[in-house]
Amino acid sequence: MQVIGNDELRARLDWSDLIEQLAGHLRTGDVEAPQRQVLPMALPGGGQASLLVMPVWVPGEGVMVKAVTYYPDNGQKGLPTIHAGAIWFNGEDGVLKAVCDADVLTARRTAAGSALAARYLARPDAAKLVIVGTGQLSADVAKAHTTQRHYSDIAIYGRSPDKAAAIVSTLSGHGVTARVAEDLEQACRQADVISSVTSATSPIIHGDWLQPGTHLDLIGAFRPDMREADDEAIRRASIFADTRPGALLSGELTQPVEAGVIAETGIRADLAELVRGEHKGRSSENEITLFKSAGFAVEDYAAMELAVSRA
Repeated sequence: MQVIGNDELRARLDWSDLIEQLAGHLRTGDVEAPQRQVLPMALPGGGQASLLVMPVWVPGEGVMVKAVTYYPDNGQKGLPTIHAGAIWFNGEDGVLKAVCDADVLTARRTAAGSALAARYLARPDAAKLVIVGTGQLSADVAKAHTTQRHYSDIAIYGRSPDKAAAIVSTLSGHGVTARVAEDLEQACRQADVISSVTSATSPIIHGDWLQPGTHLDLIGAFRPDMREADDEAIRRASIFADTRPGALLSGELTQPVEAGVIAETGIRADLAELVRGEHKGRSSENEITLFKSAGFAVEDYAAMELAVSRA
């Protein structure tokens, strides 16, 4: 049995191969993935954490289960808000084959899905990328996007300029040149692609900031009480999602649906439909596109399959 740590995962999950591995499974539709469970966990003092459980398999090939904990107040303790572990079984006989510390796996598969969606939804000439948020996903999302196209300007925005500067430094160590954005509104108004990776529970990105042709990539919100963009952004944009059921469980779409801003049928296509060419994605240079990423188990399967195969 393999025990795969985070350093080994980084070595095995290079961006281009991971993105193509995910695209391949979406294209064939061979992965079976029940809707993930999001279980609330009350914390002492009145706070709330979450446990996410995601089973996924390809018949006869592999079976995987990933569990994720989300503790939103961990940032105040200097700890990541998300921790994860995954187990992999042989699909032919059910024998346990691998156990993995899945923090890196989760970050990389999320970033890979985001970058894959931008392949279909961002303008071909997109050159200015803004990353909103300075958590554990920020640097990976920036790196994944830069493997798909060249960005002449990459800006990192966070409530703490020091944390944003740390992300810039991390990216520099990986050959990616970025800068700190001091004003979120100004950064969004100048952006071609905005990727938001925060734990916001009320909107921080406003629809009237979005210029024609902008692609808005929303990753952070996965619970009904979380959202990163306001109703105006949702109203103005052509909406796409990694999966419809998962996206509709996040406040990003649940709240606008309840308010009558959009209908549940307002999602134009999911990521698999984009990859298979069942929807062409962006339809014009001036269209504002929005991709809601809530995370789904096909991404996990693709990442762990690639990691296990590179023993």
